[in-house]
Amino acid sequence: MSDDFILDTDDLQRRMDGAMANLKTEFASLRTGRASGSMLEPIMVDAYGSQTPINQVGTVNVPEPRMVTINVWDKGLVGKVEKAIRESGLGINPQLNGTIIMLPIPELNEERRRELTKVAGQYAEHGRVSIRNIRRDGMDQIKKAKSDGMSEDDQKFWETEVQELTDKMIKVVDTSLETKQEEIMQV
Repeated sequence: MSDDFILDTDDLQRRMDGAMANLKTEFASLRTGRASGSMLEPIMVDAYGSQTPINQVGTVNVPEPRMVTINVWDKGLVGKVEKAIRESGLGINPQLNGTIIMLPIPELNEERRRELTKVAGQYAEHGRVSIRNIRRDGMDQIKKAKSDGMSEDDQKFWETEVQELTDKMIKVVDTSLETKQEEIMQV
């Protein structure tokens, strides 16, 4: 029976890729001084009795490098969208023009840039923890198989596989963090 054990490394890889996708989404929500439609993705609007993403109540555009516009489809939701943006903590002051909400992106000062790099570091650490938790799940499966009679050589092989996968994903997290921090600190 011990020879039949095959760790589903594809499942571990898929779960680690999911952790990376989550990290990329969190990074996209951080302002870098440049306008980006993705910075509005985490914001939810109370529309039609449920929490709805902004991109489902209007069209998000980036007409110039320091401006994001939202063309709200339903006039009745303009106030709710504006309120959601104000309360989101993005630090952007929305300006109304009919059903169009304009979001001028202010220059980031040095202090705010440093704060954002720390936030990015926290996001990266959460990503690393998620990847390590997935690694722990894989190692637990190996330990269980060892107690069921897996040979020590097989155990070492699978542990090495899981560790290599983990190291590769942690390196991707670190590289993504460096890139994001450089992007934030760029004037």
